[in-house]
Amino acid sequence: MKRRSDVIVGLVVLFVGALLIGAVAWVKQADVSGRKREVVARFRDVGNARVGNAVVVRGVVGGRLEAIELGPDGWVNVRLRLTPSVVLPTDPVVLLNESSLFGEWQAMIVERSALPHDDAVQREILAASGTGGVIPGASLPGIGKLTAVAGQIAGDVATVAGRVETAFDDQAARELRGSIRSVSELSTTLAQVVRAHASDLDSLSRQTREVVASLRTAAGTARLTAERLDSATTSPQMRQIVEDLSAASSELRRTAVQVHDLATRFAKSQSRLDSLLANSDSVFAKINRGQGSLGLFVNDPTMYRRTDSLVAVLHDLITDIKSNPKRYLTVRLF
Repeated sequence: MKRRSDVIVGLVVLFVGALLIGAVAWVKQADVSGRKREVVARFRDVGNARVGNAVVVRGVVGGRLEAIELGPDGWVNVRLRLTPSVVLPTDPVVLLNESSLFGEWQAMIVERSALPHDDAVQREILAASGTGGVIPGASLPGIGKLTAVAGQIAGDVATVAGRVETAFDDQAARELRGSIRSVSELSTTLAQVVRAHASDLDSLSRQTREVVASLRTAAGTARLTAERLDSATTSPQMRQIVEDLSAASSELRRTAVQVHDLATRFAKSQSRLDSLLANSDSVFAKINRGQGSLGLFVNDPTMYRRTDSLVAVLHDLITDIKSNPKRYLTVRLF
């Protein structure tokens, strides 16, 4: 009886142990049959990915993360254990991202053409490429990072909204309503003007077409004139005209040189004339101030009165001489 109990206990222990081993193997997704294959992916950063996370191919779990190793070159090598039935895309890449809101991560194997339009992810995939037998990989932003960015954006929006609320007060609202009313009135006025001058616009467009036709005709005439001028420039008469013009320009150049010399001489004479005028102005200024004999004569009325009396005396003397010449003149004949 005792031996039978020991056997039963031993069988139960063995069963429980096998059950625990099976449960642990199932939890760890252990490959008991050894039929799974491994691929290696290369990452710059794996974020919060851990060994045992699921590998998803086309939306289906096709393996697990077997190991995460830091290479000597600074890259992180991740070994992915896949089931034999998994067929990789033509140009595969691996993306690490969060699979739920509870912090669980997964590795998605997608084609390179299916990458998201993110410059950072594109640069990371391009930097991880080029190693034979290794799949390039990149990490997508996690929920926490996106939440932080969203919080920052929300803060910026709140700041902008506060500033807008501060700037957009009742006065600004009234001014805005006034501006909208003015714009409405302006649009109404413009519509009335357009309706009133629609015929004028048609006439203007018709005249514009006529002007364009005239310009086209003038352009044709100018082209014909240019062709005639081109043919005329090759004639001997035109060459003779060009030679005559060249000779005339030479003569004109010499004349210009002579005119320049004449202008130079005239400038010198003008400087002398300016000096003479300055001296004359100085002399007249002295005369005007009464300096010198001429100045005294011009500015002193006494000289004028004395001169007038002298003239009167001379007149009386001449009259007396005419009346009594013998008193002043004696004529003797020998």
